[in-house]
Amino acid sequence: MYHSLDGAALKTVLGYLHNLKIHRQKANGVKHTLCAHWIFVAGIGFFSLCFLMTSLGGQFSAKRPGDTPFTMRAEVLGGPESRGVLRKISDMLEVIMKRMDTLSKLGNTTTDSHRLDELSSALDRIQPIGLVERIQAIAQNMSDMAVRVEQILQRSMATNRVKDGATGQCEVPKNPHYPDCPSKVDWMRARWTSDPCYAFYGVDGSDCSFLIYLSEVEWFCPPLTWRNQTTTPTHIPFPKRQAAFRSDIGALLEQVGTGKESLSFMKRRMRRLAAQWSSAARRLDDRLRSQWREQKRILVHVGFLTEESGDVFSPKVLKGGPLGEMVQWADILTALHVLGHNLKISVSLKELQGFLGVPPGRGSCPLTGPLPFDLIYTDYHGLQQMRQHMGLSLRKHKCHIRVIDTFGTEPAYNHEDYATLHGYRTNWGYWNLNCRQYMTMFPHTPDNSFMGFVAEELNDTERLSIQRNKVDSMAVVYGKEASMWKLQGKERFLAILHRYMDIHGTVYYETQRPPEVPAFVKNHGLLPQQELQQLLRKAKLFIGFGFPYEGPAPLEAIANGCIFLQPKFKPSHSSLNHEFFRGKPTSRQVSSQHPYAEQYIGRPHVITVDFNNSQEFESAIRDIMKTKVEPYLPYEYTCEGMLERVHAYIQNQEFCAPEAPFPSANTSSSWPGSPPSPFVLLPNSSALAWASNISTPPSWPPLSALRLLASLEGQSCIDACQSAGLICEPAFYRFINIKEAFSGLEVQCDGVEAEINHIFPAFSVESSECGLQKDPLLFSCAGANNKYHRLCPCRDYRKGQVALCRDCL
Repeated sequence: MYHSLDGAALKTVLGYLHNLKIHRQKANGVKHTLCAHWIFVAGIGFFSLCFLMTSLGGQFSAKRPGDTPFTMRAEVLGGPESRGVLRKISDMLEVIMKRMDTLSKLGNTTTDSHRLDELSSALDRIQPIGLVERIQAIAQNMSDMAVRVEQILQRSMATNRVKDGATGQCEVPKNPHYPDCPSKVDWMRARWTSDPCYAFYGVDGSDCSFLIYLSEVEWFCPPLTWRNQTTTPTHIPFPKRQAAFRSDIGALLEQVGTGKESLSFMKRRMRRLAAQWSSAARRLDDRLRSQWREQKRILVHVGFLTEESGDVFSPKVLKGGPLGEMVQWADILTALHVLGHNLKISVSLKELQGFLGVPPGRGSCPLTGPLPFDLIYTDYHGLQQMRQHMGLSLRKHKCHIRVIDTFGTEPAYNHEDYATLHGYRTNWGYWNLNCRQYMTMFPHTPDNSFMGFVAEELNDTERLSIQRNKVDSMAVVYGKEASMWKLQGKERFLAILHRYMDIHGTVYYETQRPPEVPAFVKNHGLLPQQELQQLLRKAKLFIGFGFPYEGPAPLEAIANGCIFLQPKFKPSHSSLNHEFFRGKPTSRQVSSQHPYAEQYIGRPHVITVDFNNSQEFESAIRDIMKTKVEPYLPYEYTCEGMLERVHAYIQNQEFCAPEAPFPSANTSSSWPGSPPSPFVLLPNSSALAWASNISTPPSWPPLSALRLLASLEGQSCIDACQSAGLICEPAFYRFINIKEAFSGLEVQCDGVEAEINHIFPAFSVESSECGLQKDPLLFSCAGANNKYHRLCPCRDYRKGQVALCRDCL
């Protein structure tokens, strides 16, 4: 036997549906702004009926052929369960009707009307034909649509409350302290739908929501007086903790992760050097006398290894590809871990977004909370990814960022407006950072900080073994890729070398010997690091062909007792004349394949000659055959040297706190002399120092290290300081960018003007013209002009550690 639905409950349901139908019929005669409400009401009625059938769920599976959707088995529908379901549906329809009545009474904004039209249109497309077959699909959408109904109702009621004066009119304020507010509201009106992140923060198209967002999420508009200010969370600062040196790298290895050959290479390096890092940490801890060090929360995002940046490095790790960047990143991670800091490591865009708290969307909005890190180490690829996903938060938090930058970034390229106006714009610069936030592999750019890497140190037993087993007639060529052997003219100087030595190569190949490698060269193929170390410990000479530039391999060879022979470039390579450097944010003149080795190590460990001069080349080979050298490694490339340097930077460099103007009126009035000056002339020198009998402003490096001198015409401050045995220190520029510096150096000035020019502060003897720097971002050790002598802030440095002054620890 079969029966119809429970009569009373069904009658109630059909009654509500009848009322909904009447509402829709009435809506046909009213204007469009009201029509949307009633279309939506009718849609909700039909939708509710579908929900009724969906709630009865699998009971439709009992339907016989020929039964209508509303005819069920008596044993299924006759019980209390079915009547309970019907009562729930009836109650739900009553609630919906009340909400629709409320909604119909509200002011109908254009935005709400448009959204209701969309919902109505979607519902009108649902036809009752084949209804049973569509029940499951309708049920899938039920929850989302109910949420949208609730959102529209709440937003409409909120807008109506504002219009009714419950919270005041949402007029766009004209506040001189927030001059950008009106234009930002205009932008939001036109573009708020361009990124879902605005809706995530509650923007719904109304001016009120724009003002709430622009005052509470961003900072372009003033706080709204009628808003409950407790809704804006107050963030409790993270408690400061003491950092303790670590000797175990197990936790670090787990954090680095797996899945890329580049990560496997980095982990192998970490394991191999673990004992050296541990002993270096103990020595540094003893030297620091267990002084209190703050533990920093640090994010390390290796942008060039992300899939989004292309990650061209990982596939080439086992094919002779460049490893220098991975060597440096492995050492940076280990140094930060051993120093006791709290690390998070990211090698994917998804990890970066999760660690930073990036809201869903396309990256137009700020982060969902305060920056959860004290420092972020990344590279140019990572910096670009942060710009795409952090929105305005990048501008707010960029002072926390440190950019690992192999070849360096000079101030003229870093300053976006200046670079654009004066021809310094490249694909990599223009970030408007403090240039000391860029950290290089070698100390070639004093405007930047020097991060570096480490080379393996030898114990006494290993050093003795090397001295006994060196083969004076053995040379190894620097170049793992066959393309590095395509140097024009190499046959000539290799033939000369072959007369004196057996030549070995480590060129990668898969099936056959690379044709670029001459037959007299013994090619070992690509060697694992430990086997390469053994080869270098036997060889007398390590020879470079001119490329790659400034890699770690020459230092490793010198550390294993080799002499490094490299070509001198005539003229020097730079972004002006060489394709490799074109587009890099530096004007640095690269005089040889490895300028650091040439300048800071030199003979007898490093010999730099013109390979195109056969006589000079052969003379160098004969000298090398007669020369005995011991393994040598500069202190700054030992584990202890790197730990010392990174520790000093973390504890002392501060780019987020605004610098106080210098000099203040009170400060300059207390200076001695006539005219008053903070500088004194050093004995037997043309350089000035900071007077010891006056108060010293807070500074790192300390002002006791300052040596102020004038460059020659057309000379950079890098070269001027270097010629005096000093290092240019950009942190001191703010203290010498004063008129008293000119008088202290006895410079005649007809007047002193401030100008935006990366050469300034500087003076012209011919015209008695003196100029100060107007923009601190353009304080630059690099740069020269044939018209000007530059004022140069130099400093001393620790032996074997050019990054730090003698008193910097």
